[in-house]
Amino acid sequence: MNLFAENEIIISKNLIGIDEAGRGALAGPMLLSACKLHKDITGLCDSKKLNEKKREELYTQIIKNSSYLILSFSSDQIDTLGLSTCLKKGLSIIKQHFNKDNDFLYDGNTNYGISGIRTLIKADSKIPQVSAASILAKVNKDRIMNFLAKEFPQYHFEKNKAYGTKMHKELITKFGPCKLHRKSFKLV
Repeated sequence: MNLFAENEIIISKNLIGIDEAGRGALAGPMLLSACKLHKDITGLCDSKKLNEKKREELYTQIIKNSSYLILSFSSDQIDTLGLSTCLKKGLSIIKQHFNKDNDFLYDGNTNYGISGIRTLIKADSKIPQVSAASILAKVNKDRIMNFLAKEFPQYHFEKNKAYGTKMHKELITKFGPCKLHRKSFKLV
C-alpha cells in the first residue's frame, strides 16, 4: 500500500485519477473509471456531493477535455470473482491502458497489490483528476440503472440506483431478487 499523506498536495500533469461507482450497490454493475485531465475544469468535486444536473454538465466538460477509460463489472462478475478481484483486475487494466510515464491515484486506502498505483482516502474530494473519474463513473452507473429501471420497474432503480435504501430492500423482500441483484451481497 502506498498512501499519500493527508496534507500532501499533488501537482502533476501526468496524474491519472481513479474512482468507482456502484461498489456497494445491491444490483447492477460496478464501474471503475480513470481520467487524465488536459485542462482545468471548474467545479470538480466528489460526484456524491453534486446534484444530477451539475454532474451531467461536468461530465460533458470532462469527456471533451480528458483522456479516460471506463470499465464495467457485472453483478455476475462480482459474484463469481469477488469485489476485490474485480477492483484489482480493473486497476491492472487501467495501468496497462495508460502510458507508463503517468502517475496513478486511486480513491481509497488500498491499491489491491497493483504496484505504481497510489491511494488517498477522500481523493475524490481533494484531487481534480480523481473527482473527474468519480463523475465519469457515477454518471455512467446512474445512466445504466435508469435504463435497467425500464426492464425491472418494480425495483425503482431510477430512484435508488440499486443501493441498499430502505425502499429498495423492501422491494427485494416483496418481489425477490432479479437477475441483476448480486447474490454475494446479503441483506442485513
